[in-house]
Amino acid sequence: MQLHSFFNSSTSYRVRIALALKGLPYDYAPVNIRKLEHRAADYVARNPSANVPLLDDGRLALGQSLAIIDYLDARHPEPRLIPADPDQRARVLELSYAIACDMHPVNNLRILRYLQDVLGATDEQKNAWYRHWISEGMATVESLLQRHGSGPYCFGAAPTLADCCLVPQIANAQRMGCDLSAYPHAMRVYTHCGEQPAFQAAAPQRQPDYAG
Repeated sequence: MQLHSFFNSSTSYRVRIALALKGLPYDYAPVNIRKLEHRAADYVARNPSANVPLLDDGRLALGQSLAIIDYLDARHPEPRLIPADPDQRARVLELSYAIACDMHPVNNLRILRYLQDVLGATDEQKNAWYRHWISEGMATVESLLQRHGSGPYCFGAAPTLADCCLVPQIANAQRMGCDLSAYPHAMRVYTHCGEQPAFQAAAPQRQPDYAG
């Protein structure tokens, strides 16, 4: 199994957490999105989204982090990251999508580059943009955890897809200097996850392409 990944990519980070939780070995293939390696023709031929991550297990090559984790759950169901119970599944997906569909897309590297390179936004304006969407998204996440969360993880005693999405998002927000003090439930989960070996192994600073 091969994972095409960039150390600071939150979508890659999600998949690395899932692989570590499931104890699945893989070869790490670095793709430097800062140098636009994800736009190379041979890479785009394998991953039409022209982004990271890309998982290739010899059966198929698959992009999009949520699709990859769902595939891993189907092929390697223990431990499950997307619950089988309909109610639990819905809660996990609700929080996961709040991060992966509402927060991350407006704040990823290509959007920030477009703001600066095409629209002429200043660093101050770019950072204000980033912090605005973090604030809106984290308020939603915090409310969902306050209403429905339980246990040391987002939803109970075991990690789920929600934790795979939450941890990278908070890590990126911290790196961008966002104030997260208004989200104690989310930060409690983040702190707990950071103490677990699988999450530690998936962290950006533990990756072979880590560049600070």
